[in-house]
Amino acid sequence: MAIFFVDLVDMIFISMLGNAELAAAVGYAGAILFFTSSFGIGMAIAAGALVARALGAGDENLAQQRATNTLLIGVLISVIFAAVVWFNLEALAGLMGASGETLDLAVDYLAIIIPSLPVLVAAMVGGAVLRAHGDSRRAMFATLFGGLANAVLDPILIFGFDLDLTGAAIASVAARATICFASLYPIVRHYGGLHMPKKAAVLADISPVLTIAFPAILTQLATPIGQAYVTRSMAQYGEAAVAGMAIISRLTPVAFGVIFALSGAIGPIIAQNSGAGQHDRVKTAFREGILFTAVVVGVVSVVLFLTRDMIVMLFQAEGISRQLVFLFCGPLALAFFFNGLIFVSNSAFNNLGHPYYSTWINWGRHTLGTIPTVLLGAYFFGAPGVLVGQAFGGLVFGLIAVRLSQRVIARSALETPQKAPRFQRQARLLTLFHNRR
Repeated sequence: MAIFFVDLVDMIFISMLGNAELAAAVGYAGAILFFTSSFGIGMAIAAGALVARALGAGDENLAQQRATNTLLIGVLISVIFAAVVWFNLEALAGLMGASGETLDLAVDYLAIIIPSLPVLVAAMVGGAVLRAHGDSRRAMFATLFGGLANAVLDPILIFGFDLDLTGAAIASVAARATICFASLYPIVRHYGGLHMPKKAAVLADISPVLTIAFPAILTQLATPIGQAYVTRSMAQYGEAAVAGMAIISRLTPVAFGVIFALSGAIGPIIAQNSGAGQHDRVKTAFREGILFTAVVVGVVSVVLFLTRDMIVMLFQAEGISRQLVFLFCGPLALAFFFNGLIFVSNSAFNNLGHPYYSTWINWGRHTLGTIPTVLLGAYFFGAPGVLVGQAFGGLVFGLIAVRLSQRVIARSALETPQKAPRFQRQARLLTLFHNRR
């Protein structure tokens, strides 16, 4: 929630400037930033899965090696990726539907943030390694520190130094650097640190890292590409509509941050129990993950509905922007349950050796489950129909994802013999020893 709170704080302060072009520029830039951060999410998934498996197998040395090499590989590739995006910012922002002054504002904003992508990747990998060790508390504090840094710097830079979007961009970069330091320091201090990279080990780990990371990145890229299509569809209704959608896109991950976090938290649980052969616990984790999703979405939806007037006032939304925010804080919030089903299912796929299932589900959801439904929704209901069509695609593919993940879990149990927990094995050995005596 703290990672996404950084973007929400930016949006709140930018909305206070009372300029629809500034808010719309952030909306266009958000789709591109989501695109670049998807690379970091993919590398974090790979780090979490590989480190958790090694720890589940009792090999701490391998866990340190995998953490080091995943971090190194991720940072090196992200430098190249960031450079390619940076040199094509105007074309990418134009592809989103931005034009004129809004296009210039979006490009200037992105030009400051994009070079910090390697820092963000290192921060995400560090957080994933901490969660793989079961240390979600320190991973949480790392992101909280980043959110705090952004919240403090935003008003100072935006209003105090009169930097507008430039100030918001600088604050975001500072927040990323803070999260990076705060997530890597505990690894060095409490978990043996990182190995000195060795060429042979790095080359050997490229295959297992990319085996998980590549399909995970493809999976994550589906979301910003689908969002880019939605942004472009919304652009035909004016800057106010794009600004309203930008508010929703910043509000969603904060409101449902627990569900976003669940996809990262449940992964190590599934991976460690699968590595230990405890398939009953894998099934239990998956089932309770879905139940947890239902409860959280229900509670958050009620809170959003009761506070919708305050939210609209906070962002100073008017006209079509206000209408879209009200729609989100009503029935569309409940529809997020089906996105949660996809998150939990993708965690099962990634940690049970079927990462490409996540890829197909996400791409299906953001192509077949987005393009035709958004077209129909826009045709019948205008700007609100764009959001309704997007939500409907999540319903269909959420149900498909759950069914497919259940089959994967059942197949995994048949392929790998179930192991007794360590204390049970010790008890059996002790009993056998006494019987023989």
